[in-house]
Amino acid sequence: MDAILQLIAIIAVVIGATFSILGILGVTRMPDVYTRLHATGKVGVFGVVFLLIAAIAWLPEGRAKGLILIAFLLLAGPVTAHALSSAAYRTGIPFATRVRDDLAASSGEASSEEIAALRE
Repeated sequence: MDAILQLIAIIAVVIGATFSILGILGVTRMPDVYTRLHATGKVGVFGVVFLLIAAIAWLPEGRAKGLILIAFLLLAGPVTAHALSSAAYRTGIPFATRVRDDLAASSGEASSEEIAALRE
């Protein structure tokens, strides 16, 4: 049983480290703050979750704490990324390429002509 748990821990560490490295690459390669937050909000959280799964498999004493931390990360990670991107939008940080801006219509920042041009 210990060998199986060790194998699960090693596999989870490799997967978690891979996700974390991909998150770092996303932060350095993406063009603007919004896509960077997407990379860190999704990939980074799953990297840490897999590292916690490895810790749970390797150290059985902390299973309850590890599961609580995983639940907290899965709930708080996307909320944090959304709050940061919302704050970036409200402070006026521009998009790298604007495809569609649904918030401009609801906040009254864009004119009706700009909204119609974005929808075309």
